[in-house]
Amino acid sequence: MKLSRLALAVAVLPAAAFAGDDAEQAYQLPSMVITSARQAEPRGQATSANTVFTRDDIERLQARSVPELLQRVPGVQLSNAGGLTSYFLRGTNPGQTLVLVDGQRIASASSGIARLDYLSIDNIERVEVTRGPRSALYGADAIGGVIQIFTRRGEAGLHPQVRLAAGSNGTFQRSASLAGGDERTRFDLGASLDESRGYDYTRDNVGADSDHDGQRNKAVHLNLDHRLNDDWKAGFSLNDQRGDSEYDDAYSYAPAEPHDEFRVSSYSGYLEGQLTSMWNSRVELGRSFDRNKAVGAAEMWNNGTLETTRHSASWLNRLQLDARNQLALGADWYEDKVDGSTAFAEDSRTNHAFFAQHSFKGEAFSTELGLRHDDNERYGSQNSWNAAVTLPVGASQSWIASYGEGFRAPTFSDLYYPGASNPDLKAETSKTYELQWRGDFAGTHLEAALYRTEVDDLIAWDSASNMPQNIAKARIDGFEASLAREVLGWQANLGLSIIDPRDRDTGHTLPRRARRTLSLDMDRQFGAFGVGGTWRALSNSYADAANQDRLGGYGVLDLRGSWQFSETLRWDLKLQNLLDRDYARASYQRPTDPMGFPSETVHYKEAGRTALLALTWTPEL
Repeated sequence: MKLSRLALAVAVLPAAAFAGDDAEQAYQLPSMVITSARQAEPRGQATSANTVFTRDDIERLQARSVPELLQRVPGVQLSNAGGLTSYFLRGTNPGQTLVLVDGQRIASASSGIARLDYLSIDNIERVEVTRGPRSALYGADAIGGVIQIFTRRGEAGLHPQVRLAAGSNGTFQRSASLAGGDERTRFDLGASLDESRGYDYTRDNVGADSDHDGQRNKAVHLNLDHRLNDDWKAGFSLNDQRGDSEYDDAYSYAPAEPHDEFRVSSYSGYLEGQLTSMWNSRVELGRSFDRNKAVGAAEMWNNGTLETTRHSASWLNRLQLDARNQLALGADWYEDKVDGSTAFAEDSRTNHAFFAQHSFKGEAFSTELGLRHDDNERYGSQNSWNAAVTLPVGASQSWIASYGEGFRAPTFSDLYYPGASNPDLKAETSKTYELQWRGDFAGTHLEAALYRTEVDDLIAWDSASNMPQNIAKARIDGFEASLAREVLGWQANLGLSIIDPRDRDTGHTLPRRARRTLSLDMDRQFGAFGVGGTWRALSNSYADAANQDRLGGYGVLDLRGSWQFSETLRWDLKLQNLLDRDYARASYQRPTDPMGFPSETVHYKEAGRTALLALTWTPEL
């Protein structure tokens, strides 16, 4: 059977993307996704469940942080433990989700966590969330999925922008950027400064912990793309955030005034070319840096500096074998180095990897099969597989059955922290089985996914050996659904997630995971005025592994409005937690005796009702 002209055009799109403007447009188009297959492809062809936020979405939703965006994604939950934001993708631990900025890993090699709350939203063009294991393409830490942030991209002409904002809790935000270019060269350069007096994270008002916990974040970004000729282009990106974040000494009997001096940055460059009509090749070089200096805590062991410097290189190749078959081949290398006030037994490690993924796209069915081999000098080698079969049903529906493996690398703290580590730890491993359904009916787009993830060799503290061991297991069963439709002129986006995340040894629910979450966005434009709202609801969860500390469920309503005052001026107003709901997503143990025992359990506070008013100026040049 011959492929239709449309199917043929879609099949050869990845190989031909570089020949035109498709690669650049992929960063602006909500119908495309890059992270799922490490190349631009239509979202409908991606085998992994995915969510995409473009710059237009960020501005329409008036999101002012990456976590604020992510809480709309089915299967993603956020938890704020006194200023430390944790993210749980499909019920997995924060360290089991890979976070990339322009393809660069940014997580700390000592904690395994990426500080998404430190990333400036003004630097961001696009956020993609790929749900489900992607270790067969990316290697370590992609058990729950991959969160990838793309920095701002340039466009033809000259486009300056200035934004000023003020709001509750002494919040002031300033940013300025200039984007521009011509047919061959595009650039985007910008800087921002966000300051907030914050609010008190703790509830018991003990000593210095009764103060507000503020943050100051200054950021710069630069992106440059240049087309050398019809077949080759090169580019460079820089993204840097640094500042100060205050938090409470919640576990101290006599708290002091601790704060973190932080820096999160990434730099990357690429060279990409069409070697032949069927072979596209891309080389990437990068460096990322994570630094956190904790000062001012009451106990000296809570103060100190941790730094991660990571250098990386990748070689990615796409071979369009024919109209139906494509082969992706690649090699990755990166080196982690840690430094600071902690004397780790080892302070560096390298990882080499090779991967191959074949995809077949036919009219009756499509397939995907991938394998990756990682070799790490500290914890050994790991093989990861993934496979998927897509079955279209008519012109508007499709079913996708998939299997994927993932693993999480033990951190430097797991392996080498003085007195509390185990250098013989292995990687945590996972297997995920998933069935997806997608459909389009009369302007309504529906997606649903049913999955099971089994995680083995989880690293946990073993009291018998008095060190961490690969002894824990978890099983996560989940269901996700999303709906997008226009209703009476309103653009509606609904996301639903139901999960059952269990410790397989105790049967307890994994901590800080609500079993049911719901998110609804409604937006409408009335000429120059835009209005919208968001409703988020979570069921109850537990703050502890023993399921003794219950966190109540809650619902939060946010409202937003915008006014395009003129062609160059826009006003934005956002009201968050309009009903001033009092809720918590984590707890702490406050000592009631100077010796530290006993202690009482207290729930952290989340922000109450807040408002933010912003003015954006985009002069014409």
